[in-house]
Amino acid sequence: MQLYIMRHGEAQQVIDSQMTDAKRPLTQQGQLEANLMGQWLSNMQVELDQVFVSPYLRAQQTCNTVLSTMKASDKATTGMANLQATTLDFITPMGDAKQVHDYLDGLFAGLDSHQQSLLMVAHMPLVSYLVAELTQSENAPIFATAAIAHIDYDVEAMSGELIRLVSPLDLC
Repeated sequence: MQLYIMRHGEAQQVIDSQMTDAKRPLTQQGQLEANLMGQWLSNMQVELDQVFVSPYLRAQQTCNTVLSTMKASDKATTGMANLQATTLDFITPMGDAKQVHDYLDGLFAGLDSHQQSLLMVAHMPLVSYLVAELTQSENAPIFATAAIAHIDYDVEAMSGELIRLVSPLDLC
């Protein structure tokens, strides 16, 4: 199983009492970052089977941009055309990495998941703790906005290896 754990793109700061953390939209820079990372996934010929996204606006916008970019790529497969993201209410900034790990292991149980790929778009600090949890590492990586961690995950061992952590700055 190939897991791609992504932090949302750059988001606007809270500017007034009407804007909650959950409703912060992406900035123009955040949109560009999400587009760049969607292009990177396409160039890497990643074929996603499942996509999970936080309910927060900035994560939803990041996910939509990444998927739109990938679907528009000349490398897109027919399976990508119909791919839709599933919103998971528990992958918020203060989500529990162990709960997400357990959810994924439950999802993968009984599946022939060796050839599958999954993208999860969420937030710091959850993405950082989740990578450490999934790879059984004591070091939780710091994610730049729109960065993606690629994990080669062994479903039977319920553990994975961090292959790379790529940010939009790495691609410029």
